[in-house]
Amino acid sequence: MSGAKDCCHSPGLLSVDEAIAQLLSQTSAVTQTESIDIIDALGRVLAEDIVSNIDVPGHDNTAMDGYAVRSEDCSQPGATLKVSQRIPAGSNGVEVKPGEAARIFTGAPIPPGADAVVMQELCSRDDDSDVVTINKAVCAGDNIRRAGEDIKQGSVILSAGTKLRQQEMGLIASIGAAKVRVYRKLRVACFFTGDEIVEPGNALQAGQIYNSNRYTLNGFLQTQACEISDFGIVPDSLDATLEVIEKAAEQADLILTSGGVSVGEEDYVRIALEQLGELSLWRIAMKPGKPVAFGKVGRALFLGLPGNPVSVFVTAQIFARPVIRKLQGEAEPLPRPVSVRADFEWPAVKRQEYLRARIENRDGESWAILYPRQGSGVLSSASWADALVIVPVDRAITQGDGIDCIALI
Repeated sequence: MSGAKDCCHSPGLLSVDEAIAQLLSQTSAVTQTESIDIIDALGRVLAEDIVSNIDVPGHDNTAMDGYAVRSEDCSQPGATLKVSQRIPAGSNGVEVKPGEAARIFTGAPIPPGADAVVMQELCSRDDDSDVVTINKAVCAGDNIRRAGEDIKQGSVILSAGTKLRQQEMGLIASIGAAKVRVYRKLRVACFFTGDEIVEPGNALQAGQIYNSNRYTLNGFLQTQACEISDFGIVPDSLDATLEVIEKAAEQADLILTSGGVSVGEEDYVRIALEQLGELSLWRIAMKPGKPVAFGKVGRALFLGLPGNPVSVFVTAQIFARPVIRKLQGEAEPLPRPVSVRADFEWPAVKRQEYLRARIENRDGESWAILYPRQGSGVLSSASWADALVIVPVDRAITQGDGIDCIALI
């Protein structure tokens, strides 16, 4: 494992970009794949391109309820036509002859002879009458969705490396595919260190705190469709730490933990990792969060986050998120920053900061509003926020400035 190099603004510290680059350079996607039903595919990553065997739509059809007509019969407003048939979605009509119109409903195939559809609001027809008046001039092609307009037969609709959301699931179903080949679920083991932490539901003794990090990281991993092995709280001892890391490495692709990765005498995770495998201990020029450990035990990668609850939340978004996505086979593991305007002022900083913010739309522009208390112990700021605003090194932010932010997951 490579050691830390100096950050230009903070001697001895890596920049965030340098740290992410090193993480991803040492991370490779799992190779095993499986075929699963589309209904179970949310959050999974495609292992192969999806190619359509059909046109979508499969036939010319109407985009709305109305009347299918021959445009040459309706070149001027006021044309009166005989309603010769009724065509609901899922059925086929017969030929529309000159002087005729077909009552038609959204999605129904365009009958032979017709070359346009007039929406029903632009037509006049008495109840039970077999005559309709077209109150506008009609052009060929009006309100017709052409066969293959959405998807052409033989085209790649989704590429390998795509993480499937609800819209991709629907897209795959639209071409008639019942299953997809995806990379297998990522196996992530997690544990939490510190004799001062206890599980919710127990009474706190002097000096103890509740183990919020366990629930933050489990929730984070669930959003990433991971298979989780949770080893809970590990006592602050070298033997206990060695034992849990060995067990976790036997079954996991990634070990994710919080606490014990600094350089203190009680930081047994760092010592255990150095004995069992390889370790890079990075001090990163960022706030909140600074110590992040990355290493390898056997075939399992190890990512150790700080123990502070807000630092855990932020570093999971910045570092664990792209590492997990690359392990899962995503083609683009890094989240894309979004440009917004600052509804705040912030002084120039020497370590890149991540501010908990909420994005608000005002007259078509997105503005970032900060949580009023940005301390690293204020976990309520993470619950309130929907984005992390990035404050780069040596740049003061003034009201209205354009800034980048990352949407939270």
